[in-house]
This record gives sequence, C-alpha cells and structure tokens, in this order.
Amino acid sequence: MKRIGFLSFGHHQPVPGSMTRTAGDALLQTIELAVAAEELGLDGAYVRVHHFARQQAAPFPVLAAMAARTSRIEIGTGVVDMRYENPLYMAEEAAATDLISGGRLQLGVSRGSPETALDGSRAFGYVPGEGRTDADMAREHTALFRTALAGAGLAPGNPRMTGSSALLPVLPQSPGLGDRIWWGSGSLATARWTAEQGMNLMSSTLLEEDRGIPFGDLQAEQIAAYRQAWAAAGWTREPRVSVSRSVLPIVNDEDRRWFGPRAARDSSDQVGSLDGVTTARFGRSYVGDPERIAEDLAQDAAVREADTLLLTVPNQLGVDYNVHLLSTIAEHIAPALGWRPHQDALARA
Repeated sequence: MKRIGFLSFGHHQPVPGSMTRTAGDALLQTIELAVAAEELGLDGAYVRVHHFARQQAAPFPVLAAMAARTSRIEIGTGVVDMRYENPLYMAEEAAATDLISGGRLQLGVSRGSPETALDGSRAFGYVPGEGRTDADMAREHTALFRTALAGAGLAPGNPRMTGSSALLPVLPQSPGLGDRIWWGSGSLATARWTAEQGMNLMSSTLLEEDRGIPFGDLQAEQIAAYRQAWAAAGWTREPRVSVSRSVLPIVNDEDRRWFGPRAARDSSDQVGSLDGVTTARFGRSYVGDPERIAEDLAQDAAVREADTLLLTVPNQLGVDYNVHLLSTIAEHIAPALGWRPHQDALARA
C-alpha cells in the first residue's frame, strides 16, 4: 500500500494574503499541520530545507516538535543540503530527533539545489578541498554522517576520563536510523550511485535531462535504474522510493480563487535551464477536478512505481486551508492510487 505525506517548503513573508508572515508562523503551523495530517490518516510530514531564504532552514527543532506532538506519522526532510552540514553534529541532532519520535525519522539529504546565496556553504565555513567540487563535498559529508550514525568510533578517548584511548562514537545513537536515510537524486547516474550506497531514493522535483517524454516517464526510468543497481549491489533490505507532486484539487470557490487560473497554465511539464547550462525537465502540477486528477495521477508512471508520494502544500495559505486540501486529496484522490488512511484515523471517523 502506498504511503502519502505532505512536503512543506515553509515559505513565510508579510505579503497580502499570506497566513505565514513570520518564521515563527511557518514553524508553528508546520507542527500543527503534522498533527492534523496524522489525524487524517496520512503517513508523512516532511519539510524542505533552504538557507539564506524565507523558508525552513534548521529542520531538527521543528522535526523534534512534530515528533513530540504526534505518535505515528513519519517525519522527515526533502532534502537537507549536505554542503552546509557538520556531519557529526548533524548525526547527534538526527539521532536525538529520531529517539524523540520513536524511530519515525525519514531523513532526505543531497548535494542541494540552486539557491539565493552565491556559494552559501562557504559562509558556513565549508569549502571543497583541492580539486574537489561542491558535489564531492556533499557526498563526503554524507559518508561521514552515515558512519557516525552507524556507531563507528571517531574520536580517541581521554584515558584520564575513560581509562582508554579507544575511539569513541558520537552519542546518542538511534538504532535503525541508518536505514532511513534518503538521497535526493536528479539524474540516472545519481540514482544508481544512491543504490550503490544503500540509501533510499528521493527522486527530485526536476530531472537534469530532457528527451521529450513526460516527466513521470523519465522518473520511472530513474526508479527502474535505481532498483536494478540496488539488486546488483546485493543489499538485503527492501529500498524505499519517493516522488513529489503538486496536487491542487478544486472543489469550492476558495480553491477556484487561488488555483483556478493555474488549471490550464500548469497542466504540462516545463523545460528550462537549471544553471544556465544544464537542461532540466520540471514536473507538471495537477490542478482541477479531483476525479480527473485521480485519473491523471493513476497514469503517472513514477507515481505508480514509487512507494511514497509527497504532496507539496501551499503553506502560506495557513493550516486550515491545507487541512482542507489534504482532506480532499485523502477522500477523493488518494484511494485511486491504492492508498488507504491509517486505521487510527478510520477508528476516529
């Protein structure tokens, strides 16, 4: 059975119509939406991480708060830009958050995406080594982070304190968290690399190629390449794969006011330049009648292949509106994809 969750970018700005005018609004409303999503029977509450922008930036406080206010729903990121991270400190934060959640953390990481800051990670103190790229640095940070999660000894003990100079692991440790790390991939090559590393696949909202076929078909090829590489690597556990979609059903006048003009404009993929050089294909939005959206999503090859669907939400419209949005999807769209609400939600209903 497919898992469905929401993905919030945590936008906040004091502009007309915004219900999230401050960073505090965005953080507190994300926590409230996670609580509401669990009550609706959804499976996940995820946040996107961007630096130097009016969005979510420091994920672990809000993830820990979501964990403390919920009991079942997965909490996670999609994704943390590893260029900016101290791998050992992040391992401590991730383990602590996972322990608070009771083992529900699903942590998406990657090299990151185009950003508002020019070489922003350098302002955080992280510069690639000689002959290394930003992507190399992100992968190196990720490798050390995962080593720390695995409990490897990393710092020699002080004999005066411990009676030994044996290498010490970072603490706390949270068993099983290492199997719940996902890599955000935007190409076939990185999907294969992700499988070789033994990480779950978080397929990006854009792919760094365009061959004139629908975005969902490109993603399905990426997922197939990932699973083939996973099998070839000999991993024994079953991997997980997620895709993200913008799904905006229109069922009342408020929906129509906000999203009616997008129904035709955003109904097809977009092709553009990612960095002035690389051509990328961006997925379409699903806007309009719920029954039609359900049919279209059921035909989306990548949605069919993934076990987890993350719904990007317009968080600046506030908690009440997004609960309405997710309720509409849960009732009228998600069942056509093979999803059913969690039994706790059915019992409350």
